[in-house]
Amino acid sequence: MPGKKYQEAAKLIDKETVYEPAQAIELVKQTAKAKFDETVEVAVRLGVDPRKQDQAVRGVVVLPHGTGKTKRVLVFAKGDKAREAEAAGADFVGDQDMINRIQQGWFDFDVCVATPDMMSEVGKLGRILGGKGLMPNPKAGTVTFDVTKAVQEIKAGKIEYRLDKAGQIHAPIGKASFDADKLVENLRSLVDALNRAKPASAKGVYLKSIAVSSTMGPSARVNAATYR
Repeated sequence: MPGKKYQEAAKLIDKETVYEPAQAIELVKQTAKAKFDETVEVAVRLGVDPRKQDQAVRGVVVLPHGTGKTKRVLVFAKGDKAREAEAAGADFVGDQDMINRIQQGWFDFDVCVATPDMMSEVGKLGRILGGKGLMPNPKAGTVTFDVTKAVQEIKAGKIEYRLDKAGQIHAPIGKASFDADKLVENLRSLVDALNRAKPASAKGVYLKSIAVSSTMGPSARVNAATYR
């Protein structure tokens, strides 16, 4: 049974109405009643078949106003690249020492970046990091020699999106305390990235539905046609 706050908040949103983006965002801000600064999340249903490899939508986008959460970045690198990562603002930098720490159960980081020459060693953590969605990946821009760019983009609000088994993308677009126009711009940046990532083999309507919600609040449907 939903709590009293949720029930009160749900009365503000009509489940049958499809709102324009700015309206939907305003409603989500109004219904974010938790005692903490709730994350505003978006769910996009795509017209693709998640079982087909050539329709697996995945990528990254730097949200213009960030997510409201500063991510702790671990970089696997040696020598000059390790020093470059430190200068770029990485929280943790190392090679075998960091691999050993993770094997012993240390996970005080949010994103991993690795230089390509480190991947043969980092690959040994595949089962550990992969299970937590932390494995560096070239498609996500986290296997690269340009560690400065990788670290700075993550710190600036780069997020990774990936199609789930239900054919949906779930991603954070900021905090409920953000100005509405910033959340609207972040939403547009994400959807624009999804449009650019449309598989050539996808047929019919690609952006099927979009909904936004706060961590603890009800969702509001967004007019997907706005972005088509």
